[in-house]
Formats: sequence, C-alpha cells, structure tokens
Amino acid sequence: MVALLIAAAFLAGLVDAIAGGGGLVALPALLAAGLPPHVALGTNKGQAVFGATASAVSFWRRGMVDRARAPLGFAAGFVGSCLGVIGVLAMPLRPLRVVVIVLLLIAAAVVLARRNVEPQPRSMGRGASAAALAGIALLLGAYDGFFGPGTGSMLVVAFAVVFGDALTRASGNAKIVNLASNIAAMLLFAHRGVIIWSVALPMAAANALGAATGAHLAVRKGDRLVRAVVLVVVAAIAVKLAIDLARSG
Repeated sequence: MVALLIAAAFLAGLVDAIAGGGGLVALPALLAAGLPPHVALGTNKGQAVFGATASAVSFWRRGMVDRARAPLGFAAGFVGSCLGVIGVLAMPLRPLRVVVIVLLLIAAAVVLARRNVEPQPRSMGRGASAAALAGIALLLGAYDGFFGPGTGSMLVVAFAVVFGDALTRASGNAKIVNLASNIAAMLLFAHRGVIIWSVALPMAAANALGAATGAHLAVRKGDRLVRAVVLVVVAAIAVKLAIDLARSG
C-alpha cells in the first residue's frame, strides 16, 4: 500500500507541475488506502509542505513573486489555514465525508476551468489592494487548511481576476500563500498526531521527483491527459466515499 501511495505521490507531483491540482491525486489516494479523512488530510499536508516550499523558493528566485504583497499574503494565508484546520478537526467523521465529496468535485471543476482564465488589468488603491489580498489569502488559506486540493488553482484565478496578474506571476504569488497555508496546516495536524510520517516522507520524496519530471514535459501536450486523469481519479474517489457513507449509514 505504501508503494502505491508513493506512486500516487509521483503522479501528483507530475500533475501539479503540468496542470496544477496535484492534491486531487494525492488526497484521493490516501482516502482510497483506507485512512480516515482527518488522517488522510493531515498526511497529505505532511508530504505537500515540502513541494510547496520548493515551488515558492523557485518562483522567488526567478523574480516571479510580488515581494511587496508577499508578507501580507503569507500572514493571512497562515492565519486562514489555522482556522481551517481547527474547523476540520472539530468536524465529526460522517458529515466530513459528505463535505470531502463535494469539495473534491468543486476543486476538480476549478482546476479544469483554470486554463480559460484571462488576466484583466486592474487599478486599485493601496488600501483596497491590501484588503483584497488579505481577504483572498484568508479565505483560501482557510479552505487549504480545511481541505486543500485545488487551492493553488483557485489562488491563481483570484490573483489574475482581482489584481490582473499575468498567469505566471499569479502562480508565483499563489505559491507564497500556499506555502504559508501548508506550513500552518502541517504544524497543527502534526501537533494533533494525525500525520503518518512513515507514509508522508516517502510520498514527499516521490512528489518532488514527479514535479521535477513534469517540469521537463511539454505542458501543452500533457495538459489534456493530466486533466483527464484528474477527472477520473476524483470521480472514482467521490463514488468510493459515497459508497462508504451509504454503508456507514
């Protein structure tokens, strides 16, 4: 089972590098392995934080991050994620299964719609810009702490639409918020003892290898296949969770 999860983590890294939405592969794999939702969410964060760190550092070094916006985005994303984790840990198992099914389908739809987003030039005052950034980072940080998959794509869409960021820069700015939310979630999940590190660490290594491989693939050629894989995986796990829910009822 660990070997299968490592393979899923490699695929998640590959998917994330090409089309985004790698969490839509890793988290369903952990759930399919039989981990309770709380443990699956925690273990997913345990392996995802390493990839988030590497991505953020890479974008930062390449000058693809708006450094004036980064501190506020990081802080708001961190706080939002803490609130999200507290919420998910307080939720009973049965309703959480229903929420996970719905959020998986929504996240898949966002990932698939991302390629159709076109940046729109925006002119905002400093105060309005700071308020918008804090709101986006807080809200999507909370979503990332509560659930996770699709957060990166949602952030890219938000930054492109609200601030008019080019998609490359929107991706870089998204990585800062995503890093903060991943760190906060990992720390809280680890504190509550719901991360299986013997699974998370090998998955993290495989995820990094998959991301490196994906970076060398032709994005346009791989995009259609990756999106199809994401859809199939999400549909399969949604069906499995629905069956588990029916049986437990």
